[in-house]
Amino acid sequence: MLAFNPLYSIAGVLVGLLVGMTGVGGGSLMTPLLVLAFGFHPATAVGTDLLYASATKTVGAGVHGLHGTIDWKVVRRLATGSVPATILTLLLLSSAQEHAKNSGGVITVTLGIALVVTAIATFFRSRLVLIMAPRFERLGEARIGYVTIALGAMLGLLVSLTSVGAGALGMTALLMLYPHQAVNKLVGSDIAHAVPLTLLAGLGHWMLGSVNGSLLVSLLAGSIPGIIIGSLLATRTSDKVLVPILAATLALVGIKMLF
Repeated sequence: MLAFNPLYSIAGVLVGLLVGMTGVGGGSLMTPLLVLAFGFHPATAVGTDLLYASATKTVGAGVHGLHGTIDWKVVRRLATGSVPATILTLLLLSSAQEHAKNSGGVITVTLGIALVVTAIATFFRSRLVLIMAPRFERLGEARIGYVTIALGAMLGLLVSLTSVGAGALGMTALLMLYPHQAVNKLVGSDIAHAVPLTLLAGLGHWMLGSVNGSLLVSLLAGSIPGIIIGSLLATRTSDKVLVPILAATLALVGIKMLF
């Protein structure tokens, strides 16, 4: 029988609030919180967070699907790269667990780097898009397709190792690659792609024994109302205040994970 822990649900509420208010993926916030504050093994934190993310993003993808704000061509391109990269990463993690027993160290270092990069992408998103979008636009549609597949592969690797990347990093890259696409369609496409990505990676971690069922239930119980409240508060809160604080927090946590 799964044990419900209200403390983890409170963490779910807090992360849900921030996700709803800022749009930054929950993995950037939840995984380091589980490792640093609650002392979970990095693999357990990542695996549990991945299944947690797949459940919450399924709801979001359903809403976007009903409103027609998903570009399935972009989703297919991302999945073409992310699915094989995810499977390969899970196989490598399995080998590390069986032989070197150092998967926790690999995950911790990769998570720290991913958090620092996410902080940069969060804080400088507008400038990065303004500088890079015109350069990508000159590549042409065919090359953009290949770059999107490569982006999917990178996200598959990062998300499988750290549960971080599908939100802030993925959206920043999509805004660079598809500057003329409606932002809500890119958001919907990013979320829709994250559903099979996080589910596949989460199931892989479950098969490796790195998913905590009680923790998963507790997080979901808190995060769903948290995201709803955060989304309602988003229109009343200035990004000029939230984004720098969030970016600084992610950077500090990432450095903490590294050192």
